[in-house]
Amino acid sequence: MLRLVVRRLLQLIPTLLGLSVLLFLWLNRLPGGPASAILGERATEAEVARINRALGLDQPVYVQYWRFLKRIFELDLGTSVQTGRPVWDEFTTRFPATVELSVLAIILAVVVGIPLGYLAAKHRGGWLDVASVSGSLIGICIPVFFLALILKGVFAVNLGLFPTFGRLDTGMNATDVTGFAVLDGLLTGELDASLDAIHHLILPAVALSSIPLAVIVRMTRASVLEVLGEDYVRTAESKGLEKKVVRGRHVLRNALLPVITAVGLLTGSLLSGAVLTESVFSFNGIGNFIRTSIDARDYPVLVGFILFIAMVYVLINLLVDLAYSIIDPRVRVH
Repeated sequence: MLRLVVRRLLQLIPTLLGLSVLLFLWLNRLPGGPASAILGERATEAEVARINRALGLDQPVYVQYWRFLKRIFELDLGTSVQTGRPVWDEFTTRFPATVELSVLAIILAVVVGIPLGYLAAKHRGGWLDVASVSGSLIGICIPVFFLALILKGVFAVNLGLFPTFGRLDTGMNATDVTGFAVLDGLLTGELDASLDAIHHLILPAVALSSIPLAVIVRMTRASVLEVLGEDYVRTAESKGLEKKVVRGRHVLRNALLPVITAVGLLTGSLLSGAVLTESVFSFNGIGNFIRTSIDARDYPVLVGFILFIAMVYVLINLLVDLAYSIIDPRVRVH
């Protein structure tokens, strides 16, 4: 297992280096250059030249790239144009909110999607199968922001069952330990704060989980149907094994391999797709901050966000490989 982890980590180095090259080229090909992006469209040539000298943009390209790479390793992503704070500090402040939202969304998608897909395949052609397939199509077709607006309008505004914005009620005095509102409430014994944080998470998480849920249902159903037709399943059934043993040990375990890949990729996409959901619910996470950064042309934040998402995908792919090796030990030898 350790050998697998080391091998996968070494394989990620070229990927991250390639991404750094693409980011560097993107920054240097911005209209008017990075200096104009920072100073605005009305910047004078003297101001642009001053910024170029300050940023080292008057140096040879290889020197600029080396300095860019060095800053990344030092976690120096620059300063946000909007807030004047280091980009890394902004991300560490808002990161827990987005993680809480994404984790709850993927938990909802997995807990509901895998059993529903399995039951749909088990009762192929029945009403549950038709309903799950139809529902998954609707879930994929409806834009996340539109579903978020509907949920907010019905359950928050009209019925008043859920809050309309934020992570905690304005009158809630919660102790901030880790930045994760739910976890902080459990660590400090402030269970009312944890429950309030979960209450604020439910609607955004349901909206964010709609597409992953639909994908997981369809993939689980298709994978289970494929495995049910394999020879080893028919052999196990002909030997007189109990159905629950065949379904659990032979069918579901093998059918989960492609589903795990989908879950890993969907988890990474949730962190980037949280932009619209967080905007609708005024959720103070990375997604909402990125939306304002796009409007303000805050390029240091955007570069940091791209690097952040890349690292998330890298780590998730590593976890997917580890899960593969646990479910199917044959993967370890490749």
